[in-house]
Amino acid sequence: MSDSQVQIFDTTLRDGEQVPGCKLNTEQKLIIAKQLDNLGVDIIEAGFPVSSPGDFKSVEEISKIVKNATVCGLTRSVRNDIKVAAEALKYAKKPRIHTGIGTSDSHIKFKFQSTQEDIIERAVAAVTYAKSFVEDVEFYAEDAGRTDNEYLARVCEAVIKAGATVLNIPDTTGYCLPHEYGAKIKYLKENVKGIEKAILSCHCHNDLGLATANSIEGVINGARQIECTINGIGERAGNTALEEVVMILKQHPYLNLDTNIETSMLYGLSQLVSDSMGIYTQPNKAIVGANAFAHSSGIHQDGVIKNRETYEIIDPKDVGVTESAIVLTARSGRAALAYRAKNVGYELTKLQLDDVYTNFLSFADKKKEVNDKDIHQIIETSNIYREII
Repeated sequence: MSDSQVQIFDTTLRDGEQVPGCKLNTEQKLIIAKQLDNLGVDIIEAGFPVSSPGDFKSVEEISKIVKNATVCGLTRSVRNDIKVAAEALKYAKKPRIHTGIGTSDSHIKFKFQSTQEDIIERAVAAVTYAKSFVEDVEFYAEDAGRTDNEYLARVCEAVIKAGATVLNIPDTTGYCLPHEYGAKIKYLKENVKGIEKAILSCHCHNDLGLATANSIEGVINGARQIECTINGIGERAGNTALEEVVMILKQHPYLNLDTNIETSMLYGLSQLVSDSMGIYTQPNKAIVGANAFAHSSGIHQDGVIKNRETYEIIDPKDVGVTESAIVLTARSGRAALAYRAKNVGYELTKLQLDDVYTNFLSFADKKKEVNDKDIHQIIETSNIYREII
């Protein structure tokens, strides 16, 4: 893998499905998995096989149909979890077992009632056992964001020796600030013996709205895998949004980091996931929200009509959106009204536009948004309608 290549690990079907009330059936998962494979994600985390017969079946069936991506199954550091995951992944062309354990003081003391040394032993045992089934083993240090860096480095070094090929450094609670998370990745790059044998991975949660920023800071500091979900769905406030990190890397070429994602599929896949899970995507969601390329302010509309790049840093077509939207409201100016009127068949002179615009403002004050049908009505009730036709 090129040092400039960032692998995209999609966990929509595992972590993303942990949103309450958003359970997908196997058929729905297969449809989404096919599209993720077409999108160009490098790894699809298909589920947590030991958690239920349904999850086992989904991982098994996804393993059969995915042609390009690595298919991954999640486990705890429990032998039966790992064995069941290996069984579910037996049809995968490129299988990966994702195993791990909590490493923060909080997890060690309260979750496991254990010690740092015991946790390292359990981590090594899990990776070693997983390695007996598959070559590609990813280790997650749960709550790495709140784990002491020196101890975290010891854990990472131990699991690399046991055969881990990927080290997942989760900010499980979304607590880290970007510079803190970036510094953690940098510390591991510089202080873990054998780090060149493994890929560092970012798995960031969005509890404080920092998942995307933390993931980007992670890859800037040496991580080469980002774990994310479509629309940023996931546990609590969600995960890193795939569409956001991919477009950030694409729009900032000076970072010299790239992905294999076919970005023109992003909007369509966002809609598919939203519809399948019954999760409403907020209109102002970056990249794929309904308003991401919509303009209602007169100043912005005038600028976009003259040159799209005045107020848009992304070409809508790059993410699968047909075109920018000029939304007519009481805040819209003459340029926007003339633009939308032309689209429905009216070429207005400056004087005609002035007359129609007065009527438009009166109409717009009564409605949230003026549509094409309304434009016809506004013009037909204007003083100069006969002149226009």
